Amino acid sequence: MPVQGKEIGRGQYGVVFACESWRGPGPCAVKSVVPPDEKHWNDLAMEFYYTRTIPEHQHIVKLRGSVVDHTYGGGCTPAVLLIMNRLSRDLYCGIRSGLKLLVRLQIAIDVVEGIRYLHSQGLVHRDIKLKNVLLDYDNRAKLTDLGFCIPEAMMSGSIVGTPVHMAPELLSGHYDSSVDVYAFGILFWYICAGNVRLPFKFEKYQNKEQLWVGVQKGTRPERLKCFDDQCWTLMERCWSADPSERPLLGYVLPQLMSIIARYTLEASQVKPRPKRSCSLDGCHCTLDDSLSMSFSL
Repeated sequence: MPVQGKEIGRGQYGVVFACESWRGPGPCAVKSVVPPDEKHWNDLAMEFYYTRTIPEHQHIVKLRGSVVDHTYGGGCTPAVLLIMNRLSRDLYCGIRSGLKLLVRLQIAIDVVEGIRYLHSQGLVHRDIKLKNVLLDYDNRAKLTDLGFCIPEAMMSGSIVGTPVHMAPELLSGHYDSSVDVYAFGILFWYICAGNVRLPFKFEKYQNKEQLWVGVQKGTRPERLKCFDDQCWTLMERCWSADPSERPLLGYVLPQLMSIIARYTLEASQVKPRPKRSCSLDGCHCTLDDSLSMSFSL
């Protein structure tokens, strides 16, 4: 049984704890879940199955194994422990900490590569959001929480996901892999915004039912002043109401690469601030140097 350390995360149905090691080198994380009903037992089974059976990928969190803890709650209700490689934090925390734009754009590329990989395996994630994107210690992204993941051929009738990121057709139960493209469009809004605040246009809704109605009527996040035309156009295409108008991820990826290349070039062309001479008699340092010295005294 893995030894659970301090709590490092919490979700609707479970808690994530740190664990120093378990069946392999290096630290890991233990996701402890108490499924409230049969449906959630099934979701857990799906998460374990897909994270264990699909070939390992650099942008999908690796699952080491699972354990059923029959002693949880005095043995009344068993808990399922999913043990996976421990990463640094999720994208929600990363953005809140002030990740630079170029780092965030690289994360967007990593996410698209992870989604493309799942799609290549015939799977649809169905719950792409900030807290399901984990970052390693180099701020490279991996997708996690495959409990809602399902073969595309089996999708019908089930409504899953997180309301803000849910494509309008998800509510009808008839959808395809393009729901992940829609969710990425919303995720990309947060990535470009550089904050985790709910889009202003969504703040007026008091519950998820109102939000769903608004999304079906065409409500989408607003354009912020910091968005350039290429980023905004990509978002709008991804969250198009018509699934057939959403771009393929094979198109999205080079668009993101073009955006990050442009910003990298612009950053390299920024001229350094000219150094001003210090006016103190007999001093040969620059003003920047003298300011640094005055604050270090």
